[in-house]
Amino acid sequence: MRRGPFKGLLPLGLALLCFETILLFSGSPVAAKRQQCRLEPHGKQVALQAPTNTGVGGDVPNATSTATATNQQSTPAAVKATGTASSAASPTPTPFNYETQKIRGVNIGGWLVLEASSPTNLPTADLNLTSTSVQPWITPSVFESTGNTNIVDEFTLGQLLDPQTAQNILTNHWETWITEDDFAQIAAAGLNHVRIPIGYWSIPLNSSSTSQSTSTAPYTTGAWPYLLKALSWAQKYNINVILDLHGAPGSQNGYDNSGQRTSNPVWALNPSNVSRTIDTLKFLAEEVGDQISVLELLNEGAGFLGSNWASTIRQFFGTAYGTVRSAVGNDLNIMIGDAFLGVDSWTNFLTGPSGTGVLMDFHEYQIFSDPELDRTDDEHISFACTYMQSLGSFAASNIWTVVGEWSTAVTDCAQWLNGRNVGARWDGTYPGSQAHGSCQGFTGSSSNFSQDYKTFLRKYWEVQVEVGENVNGWVYWTWKAENADEWSYQKGLQGGWIPQDPTNRLYPGICS
Repeated sequence: MRRGPFKGLLPLGLALLCFETILLFSGSPVAAKRQQCRLEPHGKQVALQAPTNTGVGGDVPNATSTATATNQQSTPAAVKATGTASSAASPTPTPFNYETQKIRGVNIGGWLVLEASSPTNLPTADLNLTSTSVQPWITPSVFESTGNTNIVDEFTLGQLLDPQTAQNILTNHWETWITEDDFAQIAAAGLNHVRIPIGYWSIPLNSSSTSQSTSTAPYTTGAWPYLLKALSWAQKYNINVILDLHGAPGSQNGYDNSGQRTSNPVWALNPSNVSRTIDTLKFLAEEVGDQISVLELLNEGAGFLGSNWASTIRQFFGTAYGTVRSAVGNDLNIMIGDAFLGVDSWTNFLTGPSGTGVLMDFHEYQIFSDPELDRTDDEHISFACTYMQSLGSFAASNIWTVVGEWSTAVTDCAQWLNGRNVGARWDGTYPGSQAHGSCQGFTGSSSNFSQDYKTFLRKYWEVQVEVGENVNGWVYWTWKAENADEWSYQKGLQGGWIPQDPTNRLYPGICS
């Protein structure tokens, strides 16, 4: 971590002892540089040097690596990206080997980025039926508390509420929605990763770290200290962290989960947005890179919006990858997404030797179109099994691949999943949809779920886990939800359709 001048200075003797001890146990000055005696809170960390403004142009940077190529990519030393503990009382997390171990994780959705609904006028369901990543309205109470039905995302929350009211609502949410106990429960469930979404407006980028604007208006800031808490909890419970840049300036997809629900996202259309995003990623890598395992460069860029968007996303991934590697070296793994284009569109991208420690994030849902909802339970399972071959083939010859978002939900019945006060396709209350059945017993409290439905939820959980573990792992969406138990890993554990041991199977070889 970089520190500001004259902050937290150690007495010379203690400082030399700290440095010598780190050298003794790290084996090299390079490793020592990524470990520091931490005798002050992370809130005091600042970056001392402004990064180079890398822009969006250029080819994929070539990262030098001395590691052996595996799956056509170079592998970071020790295949490790877990940082040191944030305090002397915290254990040092066990290094995670992404080549030989399986990621088993959950998303911490709806916490540092609110998830409301998807814009209904973007054609993702038509263009990519199986990868649409429209997320549930995880905490409807946050939006109900505003008393304003025009507030549909964090952008409008900051725009339409007075600043103090917005701050009070979000601070209470950050304090209560996720706590240390959640991390203890996640670890007890046998999970080894969490994916934490965060928006650019919550990252304290300053003018010394970018030549672009640092304005966050109209967003409400203040989530950063809670991210730092989460990182310390993750280290305490030996959980690896995928830190996911979920919202970028100008919105990278128009979904509320980017921060702004809009039919006119402009992230890729404005080079200053892209450049600011790269500077933000460098800031994250330098400030918390030694406390996370994976840095995800961007969630769900809208490659479906045209060739200009797809090209910009590709250039951005390459440039951001090179910037992060130049800033912190090869110990931090880097994740990209398929941008709704399918993984095969990324064949030979950031593979070795130009890429090292790169993961592909693939999202899979089967509920955001009428043709998907027409599938029977068995057809949902059979369709999920088709990814065994396609993802497996990609991962074997390209880069590590993770099913980074998926759910046991088989309908879009969750409250406001398709928008505030907008109905569901399943029961025909969504405009222009056909009715498939009643939502009764498919969402809400699991106390209303039939045993047959719970049996299907278990099968659907197992088949998607099998798909994930056929490649490099999986991260379930989401850990908890207020009113939609079919989306909640926590409720699945309590309800019995998700096993306490994620390696337990009732239906082994379900895709055989």
